[in-house]
Amino acid sequence: MEPFTTLTAVACPIPWVDVDTDRIVPARFMSTPRSEGYGQFLFHDFRRTRDGKLSMTHPLDRPERKGAQIIVAKRNFGCGSSREAAVYALVDFGIRCVIAPSFGEIFAGNALSNGLLAARVTEQQAEDLLDELAAGGRDLTVDLEMRTISNGRGPIRFDIDPAARLRLLNGWDDVAMTLSFSEQIAAFQARDAAARGWARPVADRGG
Repeated sequence: MEPFTTLTAVACPIPWVDVDTDRIVPARFMSTPRSEGYGQFLFHDFRRTRDGKLSMTHPLDRPERKGAQIIVAKRNFGCGSSREAAVYALVDFGIRCVIAPSFGEIFAGNALSNGLLAARVTEQQAEDLLDELAAGGRDLTVDLEMRTISNGRGPIRFDIDPAARLRLLNGWDDVAMTLSFSEQIAAFQARDAAARGWARPVADRGG
């Protein structure tokens, strides 16, 4: 995964509560190979007409939100089913951070595994950011090291699990996270071998 440190980018308001994973990416697209990219399916049924053309009415398709890499939403973003494809759609579209008061639990785990920062703020902070964007605000700066969001009027502090923060800062997937403890694992194995030599497997010497 690409490490996440500081991001300054266009932010898009998604001012709805309970944006579920089916809304983010409809289930009928989940048989598509990931290699084809899921960004084309992001909010598909709310962005496209029946013939597949962009309706240009969704916040992500407004000219001032072109190239958005940050989404600001209301509570319970990513609720619903466990489909990881919802995160694929966001990441493949170019979204690197979603700011909201709360997230679906499984969505948050899938986001972490794919390098997408789920930054938790209070409901009032989310409303303030949404109001600012609605009034013409455009860019936000998200600093994962400092755990702040800057909007031109002073930093807003966001919450994130410390282990998740460490993984994102280093770009670690599950395997890389485990390998980061290689020295400690090797030291434990050495201590255990010395203390419990009888527990180590003996090679089969044949009959």
